[in-house]
Amino acid sequence: MTEPTSLTRVHLVRHGEVFNPEKILYGRLPGFRLSDKGQQQAKVTAEFLAELDVAAVVASPLDRAQQTAAPIAAAHALAVQVDPRLIESRNAFEGRTFEAGPAVVRYPALWRLLLNPFRPSWGEPYDEIAARMLVAVVEWRDAHPGRHVVLVSHQLPVWTARRALERVPLWHRPDRRQCGLASVTTVVYRDSELVGVEYAEPNGPTANTPGSVGA
Repeated sequence: MTEPTSLTRVHLVRHGEVFNPEKILYGRLPGFRLSDKGQQQAKVTAEFLAELDVAAVVASPLDRAQQTAAPIAAAHALAVQVDPRLIESRNAFEGRTFEAGPAVVRYPALWRLLLNPFRPSWGEPYDEIAARMLVAVVEWRDAHPGRHVVLVSHQLPVWTARRALERVPLWHRPDRRQCGLASVTTVVYRDSELVGVEYAEPNGPTANTPGSVGA
């Protein structure tokens, strides 16, 4: 008689709200940290995960992800580890106050960036984002079988990984991503078999605002 296999859960956490009064698409730019509200969101998410058997807390190298990971790791007496594969996606609109959309009409030199929204042509291809995220998920899953691992990343990488796991097209409308601030997207495995994907918003629904999509 074989013993039942235990489940391994990898929690993909999006960082909390960023202090960004000028509404800049910050992408991978340095110096963008959590707002006071974002720090509170991180604490609420840490409380949501506090009772789990968390073996590792890992974050993107960007400040906002590191700050979000800190209270989660502290709740489990762990250090925050860094995985560059969890970083925000590349984006040609980084540093601007608008994203790929109607505002680009005012800037003819940028029109070429909109040629292929399915790739997308303005940034890191969706398939590349999915590939690096899923490699990270699998490696951290295999490092801690039967336990919980928390990976703190960014909206577009988390959402793209979820779509890849659910085997739906990677292209999508950015305003329809189910990935709120400090949300938790949980990937459940039985050994290497995907059992399902779960989603929770410990802080309640958080709407996108200018400069937040893809953050």
